[in-house]
Amino acid sequence: MTASQAKQETKTAAMTKSGAELLLDALEEQGVDLIFGYPGGAVLPIYDALHARDTIRHILVRHEQGALHAAEGYARSTGKVGVALVTSGPGATNAVTGLADALLDSIPIVCITGQVARPLIGTDAFQECDTTGITRSCTKYNYLVKSSHTLSTTVHEAFHVARNGRPGPVLIDIPKDVQFEAAQYTSRADARNRNCIVTPEIDPNQIDQVVDLMRYARRPVFYTGGGVINAGPDASRTLRDLAKATGFPVTSTLMGLGAFPASDPQWLGMLGMHGSYEANNAMHDCDLMIAIGARFDDRVTGRLDAFSPNSRKVHIDIDPSSINKNVPVDIGIIGDAGAVMSAMLAEWQRREKEEKHDRGRIEGWLEQVDGWRARKSFQYAPAKDAIKPQYAIERLYALTRDKNVYVTTEVGQHQMWAAQHFHFDEPNRWMTSGGLGTMGYGLPAALGVQAAYPDALVIDIAGDASVQMTMQEMSAAVQHDLPIKIFILNNAYLGMVRQWQELLHGGRYSHSYSDSLPDFVKLAEAYGGHGIHATTPDELDAKIIEMIESPKPVLFDCVVTQEENVFPMIPSGAAHNEMLFGEMKEGAVSEQGKTLV
Repeated sequence: MTASQAKQETKTAAMTKSGAELLLDALEEQGVDLIFGYPGGAVLPIYDALHARDTIRHILVRHEQGALHAAEGYARSTGKVGVALVTSGPGATNAVTGLADALLDSIPIVCITGQVARPLIGTDAFQECDTTGITRSCTKYNYLVKSSHTLSTTVHEAFHVARNGRPGPVLIDIPKDVQFEAAQYTSRADARNRNCIVTPEIDPNQIDQVVDLMRYARRPVFYTGGGVINAGPDASRTLRDLAKATGFPVTSTLMGLGAFPASDPQWLGMLGMHGSYEANNAMHDCDLMIAIGARFDDRVTGRLDAFSPNSRKVHIDIDPSSINKNVPVDIGIIGDAGAVMSAMLAEWQRREKEEKHDRGRIEGWLEQVDGWRARKSFQYAPAKDAIKPQYAIERLYALTRDKNVYVTTEVGQHQMWAAQHFHFDEPNRWMTSGGLGTMGYGLPAALGVQAAYPDALVIDIAGDASVQMTMQEMSAAVQHDLPIKIFILNNAYLGMVRQWQELLHGGRYSHSYSDSLPDFVKLAEAYGGHGIHATTPDELDAKIIEMIESPKPVLFDCVVTQEENVFPMIPSGAAHNEMLFGEMKEGAVSEQGKTLV
């Protein structure tokens, strides 16, 4: 070997790093400053490398499912890619629920899992499982890294896949010996990028066709979803501008709340199984439906053969597979929601300069919408000596509306009441499990939001059953000084299960009552947090303020009436105009607390 060759070899060796270091370098270049994780044997080299760095903060959760939901909460509230780090075997399998949740709700996360050393793969080694095989159906893409030489470029590609096109979860499975193996770093600029962006250029002819339909429609409606929020803040602003320019009413899925301001007169409220009377009737009777970033899921459409039977349908979505998947449409546009809406708005405004749109065409429609709105479908019968869950949400909203508030939820009745009675004027403020309906989502998701926004007021609106599925994450909240507020609507039931058993199964409440609940105040104190208990309407406001002002994580045990149902409700298999309403008693009140009858 010549002297120059020896010198070059020495230089090359000095430039190499272990796989664990290469992973962290790639994460840093991707802008990652926060990881949610739980260590184990197969990822100890990564944790050892992480110990020497102060550029990436690590939140130690108490269960891997919590890590994935925390990463989801971080991603949904910031618009960035969330990152979770878990070990092999049970660490990876515990992450599956969070991965499936993120896939259905289009949440960009990268999950890094440890794997047994390469020679042991396939030998049934300790804590070995086929992670890539198990997670193939619940990730947008997954990788098994076979060499440290490809590790950094794999990380860059994983972030590219997670955030582009329809966002979603990506998993990187890294054998333990790859984490020790030395290699040179590949920068983001030099890394390959899988072509996951299949969005074609916007077709001006399609935009012309849509605007033609818009200008001649008599009963139009914008049906918006989480895709508007995923497209970024500019997309939400464009939606507002488009609605203002056209005068069309706007409704939204559960996932799209906040993309259009709830305080705007054109807002119809949420649609679907527990949506508003005006939103569902507008969807049923419209003659033009413009779906933007929504996927026509069953909780929105109801009975498909009765779904909006007399409308022309336009569907705008970044995912080609969503077009005509559940509902045949007249015009399908594959594209970023914000970009397509911008093109629609530009064409609308161009035509306005030539000839003003005849607003008289939709006046009768808007009057009809106001008639449906007067039904005040979220009203409920009051209770003098007990807290109604709807009232609890109303007071929570009233006392926090002037604050920098972010809301997560668990899944169940409380989730629907929160969607009905807590109102959002901005995107990325509402984090809930929509597609998978994951009980236990809200508490760890709140950790992720609070870690992203340390000075914000982060509230998990919870149910007494759902919150217990990930209650251990209160320990993480206390350890990492994340003062999340868990507002529990405690009715001692699996509330939505009980509601369906009452309405559909003859009132046979089979295993849906919890007769051994913890003392949530003592539980909060045991974790080192703050516990609050309320049972009457008169004490509720003061105790909500106490919760807001507490510097600690809080468990608020709000005891509510036990057999309240979520109404209105479209029964499974029914059409939008076949809604059920609860019995309205003398003294019924609106969601604003005004007496109606």
